[in-house]
Amino acid sequence: MKRVVGVSLGASAQDFAFRARFLGRQLDVRRVGTDHSVARAEKLLRQFENEADAIGVGVVRESYTVGSQRFVDKEGARLMAAVTRVPATTGSRLGDILQEWALRHVQSKLGSYFNNARVLFFSGVANYKLAQAFAEYTPNLEFADALLQLGVPKMLGSLDALELYASGAHVVTDRVPDVVTDNALAREWQRWVLRRAMREATVVVAPVHELDDFGIEELAGKTILTSTVSEARIAKFRKKGVHLVIDGAPSLFGHVLGPSVLDAMIIAARGKEPEDLLEDDYLEIITGLAMEPRMIWPGGFRRVNRWAFVIHPLSQEYFKNVKPIELLSHVSPPAFMDVVEKAMAYAPPFVYSHVTGIKSPTGVEAEGWLISVGGTPREIMSHSPEFTYKRLLEAARVARSLGAQIMGLGAFTKVVGDAGLTVARRASLPITTGNSYSASGALWAAHDAMRRLGLVPPAAKDGQRLKFKAMVVGATGSIGSVCARLLAMVAEEVYMVSPETAKLLSLKGSILKETPDAKLHLASGTDRDIGGMDMIVTATSGAGKRILDITKVKPGCVITDVARPLDLPPEEVARRPDVLVIESGEIQLPGKVKMGNIGLPPGVAYACLAETIVLALEGRFENFTVGRNIEWEKVREIYRLGLKHGMKLAAISGVNGPFSDADIRRVRKLALAARAKGQNSGKRAPSRKNRGK
Repeated sequence: MKRVVGVSLGASAQDFAFRARFLGRQLDVRRVGTDHSVARAEKLLRQFENEADAIGVGVVRESYTVGSQRFVDKEGARLMAAVTRVPATTGSRLGDILQEWALRHVQSKLGSYFNNARVLFFSGVANYKLAQAFAEYTPNLEFADALLQLGVPKMLGSLDALELYASGAHVVTDRVPDVVTDNALAREWQRWVLRRAMREATVVVAPVHELDDFGIEELAGKTILTSTVSEARIAKFRKKGVHLVIDGAPSLFGHVLGPSVLDAMIIAARGKEPEDLLEDDYLEIITGLAMEPRMIWPGGFRRVNRWAFVIHPLSQEYFKNVKPIELLSHVSPPAFMDVVEKAMAYAPPFVYSHVTGIKSPTGVEAEGWLISVGGTPREIMSHSPEFTYKRLLEAARVARSLGAQIMGLGAFTKVVGDAGLTVARRASLPITTGNSYSASGALWAAHDAMRRLGLVPPAAKDGQRLKFKAMVVGATGSIGSVCARLLAMVAEEVYMVSPETAKLLSLKGSILKETPDAKLHLASGTDRDIGGMDMIVTATSGAGKRILDITKVKPGCVITDVARPLDLPPEEVARRPDVLVIESGEIQLPGKVKMGNIGLPPGVAYACLAETIVLALEGRFENFTVGRNIEWEKVREIYRLGLKHGMKLAAISGVNGPFSDADIRRVRKLALAARAKGQNSGKRAPSRKNRGK
């Protein structure tokens, strides 16, 4: 029987001993901790080298390689020098393999888990290979080496900075007086800077014992990547709110074996010197033993995905929410707000709101950031598309630095130029315009409104068309075309309106291929057919232009205004109390949502924003809806995914806020009265047949 001893600078409370058959050899394995005493570890190593066949030296390394620089760790070299008679190892090579494998295993198994994550390394020098692997998934890397070694109150923010630091750090540390780095004030300052960095991080990479002194404020919601985590520490992580612990050290023979102990066991069983073990040996052993990195959810499974969404002011009135501007607007000439509007179009993107509390019934959560660019629709449309592209790409850089894994475009930012295609090609993270869910939400809201009004008879059989006529204004646009496709499947007749005549003809042909029995009518304007419609969907990008005459609309008609800014301003809507005008697409988000004011009730979002959140909850970090040609299959898919993740149609809202049941009843009563009056006076809306089709 061969004997293996592991001497670690770690806690003695985690000592263990066992006997087992390993790689065809019977081994007697013992681990001894020294509670961070180098002198005691050195004494024990000299003692055990007379008794053991191989020794593991834990929580140290012999040397570090960063970039082209290699330098010796004095503490590790001192302990390794204490063993001269038997093979000894720190397990550094094996540890690097296991930790990088743990990272890639989690990224593969959980799907894009580390994309754009904010990762903090207590020591980048000690984890350089791991940092290189992380850089494949995220640019948001920070290293605390300069802080913890030199007391410099600043994080290294890139691999290049780490390499530059490492090339001279070993020289600098020899010359820095202890009074600079080892006094109470310096230690307190270092701790404050480190705690702040931990709070902002998504992932923390550190030796497990170095996390003992941090609490819930720093560790709540974090992913910890470390090695050799005991059950006692898992229990502590649970109390501190840690989401996930990734442990590269495997659990074998009832114990979590650190790389130094495991490497010593391999050396003893194979009868080789440490330097004679090849990468192929490690691969053969790891696969042969079916080892796997440990993923530990201390408080149960909890995944939080991250998103960002671009918003912008829809008019000058939005600027008045800023106190100084609001005060100045009362005492300044009208031209002042014009100047503010033009100036804000050049302002850099900024975070308007951090959104938390979104939780799917599946258990997945999402947090995000609303990032504002300063241009109003008038300013956006008055500049070239490239002007807006630059601001959206800067917003994408902000989003990525925050850790967002996908970004959505809101309102006019998704209308400019090629409707997101250029931004998606150039951006550093996936982009979606949200138009698929906007189309779905438009019809979802319209259907619910018609059901509640009760003026259209229900279908006699499942799958049968409903007896109503629908009009889509802006039918050749991205949202309008999908609305037309979906309405063609359920409505008795669909009227498609757009000034783009050739596109209308093409759209009709495309729809008839999918729905051959659809009854479709084309028009360049609304006036000819508007009086006979039961439902109207307006999906233009007219930026306030008048697109229909509401006085000609049939009493009881449901108008779904998808456009932003709205196609129908409040003063127009007020002219027809017998018509239900809804701002469609609003979605009730799941969970206890905390979000800044976006002009909707708490927890309610526009459908384009909801699409971004649904994709984040699903882990679909891809360019989902971009360009002007929306795939209606994606409209159906995002609707299905929305239901899966607990999205609900919010209370139907109009220009003055949500409609109550009493409001709906009032519109119905007025509509029925208006229809009765029209019949009695002989002023019924003329049918298409009577107009001499």
